[in-house]
Amino acid sequence: MEVVAVRRGAVRSVVVAGSLVLGLAGLACGARASAGEALGPRGARGAGVARDAWAGPEADVAYHGRVWLSEGRLRVWLVPANDGPSALANATVRVRLSADLAGRQELAEGCARIGTREVVCETGPLPRHGRGRHIGLALELRERPDEVSVRVDTWWNGGASDRNRANNELVVLALDTGDSYVF
Repeated sequence: MEVVAVRRGAVRSVVVAGSLVLGLAGLACGARASAGEALGPRGARGAGVARDAWAGPEADVAYHGRVWLSEGRLRVWLVPANDGPSALANATVRVRLSADLAGRQELAEGCARIGTREVVCETGPLPRHGRGRHIGLALELRERPDEVSVRVDTWWNGGASDRNRANNELVVLALDTGDSYVF
């Protein structure tokens, strides 16, 4: 698995073995929940499930925006938001497509291509109950499909927990009409 951290003006990527990350996370949860007991928020025994035992900041990242598809060109405009309760210094949004990107892409500052169908962008600071920077992508597709599904989700959120993942994992179907599809 490739993990990409995007910073303003610079892009770094680090290759991390997925099994190592999952294995360490499993060990940490197993050590805290002895004898099969589930831990709730802040380590309270017997309430919730082990994944709620994360003792980091809590944020509620969401994305709103528009998608247009016309003649092999896909435009994505989105605004990340944080409904709180904690502010985030930065996060990374991932945009995945059902169609291949063309060979060369000119991406906005703070964005990087991470595959044949994926782009990640930094959100910038997300104040609690506030919005991040507007992100605009003008993507060229390898072919001219009749439709493209666009998946938008959080790639990295600075270690914060997010109990409402429904508003930051979105799928939009864009038809090749030039019409704007809102999410």
